[in-house]
Amino acid sequence: MKNIKNAVLGLALVSFLIVASAFTKGKTNSIECSPSMEAEKPRSQMANMFVTHGHCSLPFSGMVENFDFNIPVRDDLGNPLAEMQFSFEVNAHSLTVCERAGDLTSSVRTPGLFLDENHDKISFKSTNVYTMGLDWYQVNGILTIKGVEKEVKFFVSGIRDSNDAIASSIVLEGQFNLFDWGIDYDKIVSDKTSEVSTKMMHLNMKVDLS
Repeated sequence: MKNIKNAVLGLALVSFLIVASAFTKGKTNSIECSPSMEAEKPRSQMANMFVTHGHCSLPFSGMVENFDFNIPVRDDLGNPLAEMQFSFEVNAHSLTVCERAGDLTSSVRTPGLFLDENHDKISFKSTNVYTMGLDWYQVNGILTIKGVEKEVKFFVSGIRDSNDAIASSIVLEGQFNLFDWGIDYDKIVSDKTSEVSTKMMHLNMKVDLS
């Protein structure tokens, strides 16, 4: 009987040591980092644009810099984006025409179009937000081109999964007349103007908020 009791105790001790060893090993592995766990570098944020001039539309894009997005904390159950505030800049030196439009990148970087010797950023800062519907907003703000400030409005759509309480990304889009900033695309780029009374600039981009 004594031998059996000792055998049982010995078996229990061996089992405990095996479990403890496995736990320690698992705990050690859980804090080890592998190359696959490293965070990927964030992709550059781009804004898509096109200008209508004459009978043409020129598509291009630019790199977004200093995008700042804030959502004030709310104590009620209202829409969390209804009081959003944001601002951003587009580097005019980064403007690049879409490949399908041909080699026209130099035209959108023409001095005097979107940049001059003192300014090289297209910037926007929101001032007011109006809720248009579920996850749909009108955002008014100040758009600055070559140091000239004009009020514009963008429409912003929030994108979220059905189980999410707040949008994980937004899509911003809008248009404005470049003549309001004294910009005549044809005159500046090719030294001639058309009879078209507007030179519309369209801008849209998607921004991940997470």
